[in-house]
Amino acid sequence: MRSARRALLAVVGFQLALAAALSLVDAYRRRGKRSRPFPVTDPRSVEVGESRVTTYTYGADVFDAMVEAIQSATRQILFETYIWKSDRTGERIKEALVAAADRGVEVYCIYDSFANLVSDPRFKRFPGNVHVLPYPVYPAGLRFLDLRRYGRDHRKILVVDSETAFVGGYNVGDEYASEWRDTHLRIVGPAVWDLQRAFADFWNLHRRRRFRSSERPLLLETAGSWETWLRVHRNVPRLWMFPIRGMYLEAINRASERIWLTTAYFLPDQDFVDALKDAAARGVDVRIIVPLKSNHVVADWASRGYYAQLLASGVRIFRFVGAMVHAKTCTIDGTWTTVGTANIDRLSLSGNYEINVEVVDGSLAEAMEEIFATDCSNSLELTLGEWQARDMHRKFTEAVLGPLRPLL
Repeated sequence: MRSARRALLAVVGFQLALAAALSLVDAYRRRGKRSRPFPVTDPRSVEVGESRVTTYTYGADVFDAMVEAIQSATRQILFETYIWKSDRTGERIKEALVAAADRGVEVYCIYDSFANLVSDPRFKRFPGNVHVLPYPVYPAGLRFLDLRRYGRDHRKILVVDSETAFVGGYNVGDEYASEWRDTHLRIVGPAVWDLQRAFADFWNLHRRRRFRSSERPLLLETAGSWETWLRVHRNVPRLWMFPIRGMYLEAINRASERIWLTTAYFLPDQDFVDALKDAAARGVDVRIIVPLKSNHVVADWASRGYYAQLLASGVRIFRFVGAMVHAKTCTIDGTWTTVGTANIDRLSLSGNYEINVEVVDGSLAEAMEEIFATDCSNSLELTLGEWQARDMHRKFTEAVLGPLRPLL
């Protein structure tokens, strides 16, 4: 037993050391490097039921639209984000929120403290008329064995006056404005209600503080309505709710023509991989866009362990070049679409607070397919022969890091 424990510790230690070494080398190589320009699709608006949905694929466009919405607010603003950098873009959003509070608008903000550990502490100070909930770095408190309390708040939501909402993959910061390829939606109409309710539920679930005065509860005055074409799915670890994975699997299993999926980090479980392989086996055109090089090199190496079986089954893999593709989108059969914050990995699908919009509408699916085609034009397709011919040291590194996939 003692020898077995030592061997296990040695293996785990080697895995962690290799992961750390790869991260350090990658950070050194990235010093001073900037993303190359990449093609984008102009914002496009479509009618979905009683709501109007606009797609954004360039950060500067969505941040301009968000600031415009904040400046037009008259009653209430709900803003939630994972990363909120203390740079020019972050300051711009903050100044707009503070100005709205100064003119009498109720402003509520949530950000994830762990994701913003390196931000200037002064940036995190807000005037008293802005209600702020920093989701704690360590949210479990004394319940350190309760796994339901360890999820990060990975959502990105803005709701203005119960009429306009934004949701998608964009964090807030200068690099996201021009250097990352992401996707966001603006929704105007009754579908906004579910995003508003998701924010309020998170606020009320986490508003109590142990060492400081708690925030007051957020009570909504508007009544929700059922939208036939648009639904909001949200993961809530505290309640052990993870519907986004189920939403994906159900849609993939129903696909008959094409599945076009874009994700920043591709670390699915085997059931998810099997669903994609089964779709390809029944003749569905399955395509996946991932970054050629993401901002998390260990995730890149770990994810490649799935490529062989996917490529062998007929799934096509495209790697976005020159910039980080951070979008979390999928469109199926020219009818079904999802856009949101959840990546295809364990942390997003069964760990973090996430939110995805599911839309059944041909017009939006057409817009998303246009975006996917544009992204493919900036991507390199990976072939099975190319993958099988990769160097031995790459195969070795992938095999060593493979067991870390369930943790990522």
